[in-house]
Amino acid sequence: MSTGTSDTTSTSEPAPLGRVPAGFAAADKGVAAAALIALGAIALLVRADISAQKAALFLIGAGLGISLYHAAFGFTGGWRRFIRERQSDGITAHLWLLMLTAALFFPILGGAIPGIKASAALAPVGVSVIVGAFLFGIGMQLGGGCGSGTLFTVGGGHVRMLITLAFFIVGATVGSAHLHWWLALPNIGRVSFIEAVGWVPALAGQIAVLVALMALVRWIGRGRTQRAASAEPARPLWHRLLFGPWPLWWGVLALAGFNLATLLVAGHPWSITFAFGLWGAKIWAALGGDVASWPYWSAGYPARALDRSVLADTTSLMDFGIILGALLAAALAGKFAPEGELRWNGLVSAVIGGLLLGYGARLAFGCNIGALLAGIASGSLHGWVWFAFGFLGNVVGVYGRRLLAMDAPVRRGS
Repeated sequence: MSTGTSDTTSTSEPAPLGRVPAGFAAADKGVAAAALIALGAIALLVRADISAQKAALFLIGAGLGISLYHAAFGFTGGWRRFIRERQSDGITAHLWLLMLTAALFFPILGGAIPGIKASAALAPVGVSVIVGAFLFGIGMQLGGGCGSGTLFTVGGGHVRMLITLAFFIVGATVGSAHLHWWLALPNIGRVSFIEAVGWVPALAGQIAVLVALMALVRWIGRGRTQRAASAEPARPLWHRLLFGPWPLWWGVLALAGFNLATLLVAGHPWSITFAFGLWGAKIWAALGGDVASWPYWSAGYPARALDRSVLADTTSLMDFGIILGALLAAALAGKFAPEGELRWNGLVSAVIGGLLLGYGARLAFGCNIGALLAGIASGSLHGWVWFAFGFLGNVVGVYGRRLLAMDAPVRRGS
């Protein structure tokens, strides 16, 4: 699998044992120490006040944040490069992640492993998912990130992404107020391929479709790959793991592994955006809003989450872990440097993109992680519907970036 990042080896010898590698000198030791202290303190607090299980999930979130940052594994950039420049590396890596995660999930969700039970990410397929995924896709490009991408770039110190995250939360909160109306529109209910045909045929069918998609994007790309950076001296494996950068295939393996760990520990797949709506609802309630009267927050898990600390919510905990894990990774890489300048078009696109991301995620029952990755890895039809309409939204979003003068026109002949 093509990595899309520089993974070139050279004839240089690795740093001799006993010599301090360059990574230590480049690392922002103060920020790294602060991130480690915060991770340890929160993990201990959660273990003491809530449960060891929740503390483990927080640390899994930190592992996801480190992996996302070091592998620069975002859906938004990969899809934009494919749409604009026909570069297939990023989207090919995403297809590999879908395939590997499904291969890990299907036997568990199909009941093939005694003693292990977990819930699939299933959601009704209808107008809500179609509209929500399309809006989310536009928001990905205007906001500059997806669900996971927004979190790990915030952890890396990107000020513009803080604005995207703030309006992501606003959009998710408004979406939770409107969701009952969208759910009343036509839908065919939940469709599980595992329940319909069994996990083995369902997995074989999904792998066949993913392989076909991989061949299609490779053909469209016609060999165009992201240009590799200049070669760097060979380094020990531990040094590359700790300080980065990672090739994309390392990110695929790490994200699939941590997603499996989430499924086994939490009992459900990794998700991100429920927490944003929860944070917004709590803020609105603190300002005097009657959130508990909204249908979405009046019953079931949302009502329980609204009444408890955010540290008792698995999604919130893992999101905090992702941000701190990315902060640690950025500090170790010596790349934590919040930018100070924000142009008008960046501000406008962050606000609009964040609102579309949050509102779309709530309507579509999740983002590229909670709906696309978790849905397809669970054998749910809604994950595939999200994929199709989310990609169409990205196409519109890429042209929206052009209108806001954020991207230059693509020279097809180059």
